[in-house]
Amino acid sequence: MEKDMVKVFKGLGHPIRLKIVKKLGKERLCVCELQKDVEFSQSNLSQHLKIMRDSGILTAEKEGLKVMYQIKDENLLKVIHTVKEILDLRYLEEAKQS
Repeated sequence: MEKDMVKVFKGLGHPIRLKIVKKLGKERLCVCELQKDVEFSQSNLSQHLKIMRDSGILTAEKEGLKVMYQIKDENLLKVIHTVKEILDLRYLEEAKQS
């Protein structure tokens, strides 16, 4: 189980992948939709999507000519939210100490 947990955290361990998860937290999207408003190439995006599929973070389903991506388990968004809360508290405490 620990090996699988590490795999998930590694799958999230890049700013681009975290950005992808946040976008997919709202809706299912295809590569062309995920690429909007981002500063990386489609081939780079595809590599990140593969890593995330391989780590069990995303699922991919073909719809016509498009492949639609979505988060495999919504609980992942709760984990990301919890980490954000931890960091918000840390930054708040650091600001008070300054």
